[in-house]
Amino acid sequence: MLKKAIAVALIILAIYWSFFALMPTHISDLNTEPNAFSSERALVHLKNITKEPHYVGSEEHEVVKNYLVKALNDFGLETQLQEAYSQNKKWGSIVKPKNILARIKGSDNSKALLLLSHYDSKSHASFGASDAGSGVVTILEGLRAFLSDGKTPKNDIIILFSDAEELGLNGADIFVNQHPWAKDIGLVLNFEARGSGGPSYMLIETNGGNQNLIKGFKEANPDYPVANSLAYSIYKMLPNDTDLTYFREDGDIDGLNFAFIDDHFDYHTALDTYERLDRNTLEHQGSYLMPLLTYFSQANLNNLKSTEDAVYFNLPLFKLVSYPNSWIFPMLILAILIFCGLVFYGIKKRSLNSKHMALAFLPLLGALFINGMVGYFGWKLLLAMYPHYDEILHGFPYNGHLYIWTFALFSTAVCMWLYSKVYKPENTASLSVPPLLLWLIICGIVAFKLEGASFFIIPVYFGLLSLFVLIRQKHPNIILLTLLLFPLLLIMSPFIKMFPVGLGLKTIIATTILVTLMFSLCISVFGFSRYKTRWALLLFITAFGFFVAAHFQSDFNEERPKPNSLVYVYDADKDTAHWATYDHILDDWTKAYLTDDPDVFDASAVSFESKYGTQLAYSKKAVIKPLKTPYIDTQKDTIIGEVRHLQVFISPQRAANTLEFYAEASNQFLSFNINGLEIDKNKGDHFVFNDRIKNRLFSYMVTDHKAIELNFTVPAAQKTTFEIFEVSFDLLDNTLFRITKRPNTMIPKPFVLNDAIIIKKTMSFE
Repeated sequence: MLKKAIAVALIILAIYWSFFALMPTHISDLNTEPNAFSSERALVHLKNITKEPHYVGSEEHEVVKNYLVKALNDFGLETQLQEAYSQNKKWGSIVKPKNILARIKGSDNSKALLLLSHYDSKSHASFGASDAGSGVVTILEGLRAFLSDGKTPKNDIIILFSDAEELGLNGADIFVNQHPWAKDIGLVLNFEARGSGGPSYMLIETNGGNQNLIKGFKEANPDYPVANSLAYSIYKMLPNDTDLTYFREDGDIDGLNFAFIDDHFDYHTALDTYERLDRNTLEHQGSYLMPLLTYFSQANLNNLKSTEDAVYFNLPLFKLVSYPNSWIFPMLILAILIFCGLVFYGIKKRSLNSKHMALAFLPLLGALFINGMVGYFGWKLLLAMYPHYDEILHGFPYNGHLYIWTFALFSTAVCMWLYSKVYKPENTASLSVPPLLLWLIICGIVAFKLEGASFFIIPVYFGLLSLFVLIRQKHPNIILLTLLLFPLLLIMSPFIKMFPVGLGLKTIIATTILVTLMFSLCISVFGFSRYKTRWALLLFITAFGFFVAAHFQSDFNEERPKPNSLVYVYDADKDTAHWATYDHILDDWTKAYLTDDPDVFDASAVSFESKYGTQLAYSKKAVIKPLKTPYIDTQKDTIIGEVRHLQVFISPQRAANTLEFYAEASNQFLSFNINGLEIDKNKGDHFVFNDRIKNRLFSYMVTDHKAIELNFTVPAAQKTTFEIFEVSFDLLDNTLFRITKRPNTMIPKPFVLNDAIIIKKTMSFE
């Protein structure tokens, strides 16, 4: 009994260790040695650059830019600004970013190391403390510490605080494609965020193999590496872009991306503040930068390209473990041969029973089915019970961690209960065979379809060793069998949390299935327990307890504010005005304008979707306000042959932030130039803007030069019509409206046009 209790304690310890070892626990303070990274010193900068939202075009954006220039100058570095118009075709954004650059000259004429983060914040409400103020101050503090030694690096070190990342990676675009320094770069270290806490994951950006990058990363030897080739493989499949995307796609420049994703509910919201940034997370970013800066400032950056990939994963004590992809199939084949040999040997030795092995498939498949269904329908059920969760577009509510506990413990309870039905004191060895077979099948599938997950074979080898012990000994040492589970628990446990945190609770099925698969290998220990029914009951009760705790934290309050939205839309063509919202559940603040009986919004008139496909939901007729509409002047209208040449000048007459241009698909454009930026045609296309989505041509972000000049050509016989939406983020501050301030229990909804005054005006050329 004592040994079994110790075994359970060791399993709990291993799971705890798998999370505890991911991040630093000590925060470096202001008394830290001058040549070492100090989170407290970095926070001084962070507090200064996150006093207000600093999105592109805002006054605070210029303040932050000047602060960063001065900070670099204070290090003795000469800075420069890079400005040029940029178009991101995928995102439809056109803007003139202002990149901040500096360069530390190295002793050799070799490839340079680039330190990268963006300094603009998202939307009109986010303070940008995590995304990506944390990256900016990590670089500032890292540079200070590095320069304090007075040593000259071998490689040049380039610092780029890019602009307009949130709008469409536009700062990265103009640097990679227009700045002469871009061709000097051998490696980029990029610091990012998609939340406000948790461990920072290392992700690789490369057009080739990752083997040499992993080799260099391991030699740099950061203390808390959190990286695995599964996340790398999944990341490559997702449509998520960072500044590194331009470096890889347009410059064929390799990069290492460091981003944390926990507390995802803070991402791009008014909660992304100095106070809410996890200090341990900032320390983790610093623990990456310093050894990597030291190593790669001296390393040969010409040899990072590779045609080969490596499988890799982090493991406590061992840090980062890797091996070449060429080992995947030999390791799989060897494991299959060992498995077959052990089954044959066990049957011959009568330690394995065919009937018991066949029976063991029932709890395994039953648990996969039940937990799979619970995971698949779990988020849908939660939305049915708590429909207001749908207002959090991230898909990860404030109590999301409690739900992860709920689903993980419930899945474990299901496994315990089902395996209790096949308990016999002598059949643990037989119960271990079907899980190993299933894991081998999974490893076979990933070997062909998802090579990055091939480290799943590591727990299988230790499972095979456990099976050997079970075959050889009728009464094996349960402590030994528990220790053989450590690789499984240490490698796989963080994934239980990673998937739903990073991708939202809609992926909670990944948690329930993974728990089931992990438990199946743990049967080598739990198979000896005759009290699995009691364990199941305890786990069910505990899971229910977490669910109850989540229920009592399901409401919105000052600590967990509700995201809501309000916009004022004035149609200058029809001389009508409406209030509108993206919210499906109205609150007292929005009802003050949309009433208790709002109209369903007509999306055919205006289609401003979020990145999640969220559309305006409700509207209500509003009083027309004396808003100044944009000034439009046709300066040139000439037909030469079959082509009509047009030059149009547009100038907002108020403090506008963006101009959205739409045109129906029947409108074709032979060429298009915006403030000197020529819009390129896609390869093989005769017209520009051929691939527009829902009639959207582009979004022009208003910065220093408020006017916009369009020079374009169209077929002479075509009637050309634009719809222009002039957007400003001043609804709450505009004295024409006198909007009541949001209560502290509410925040502006991210990812959508919000707190905005929108003027629609049509421009036609007969």
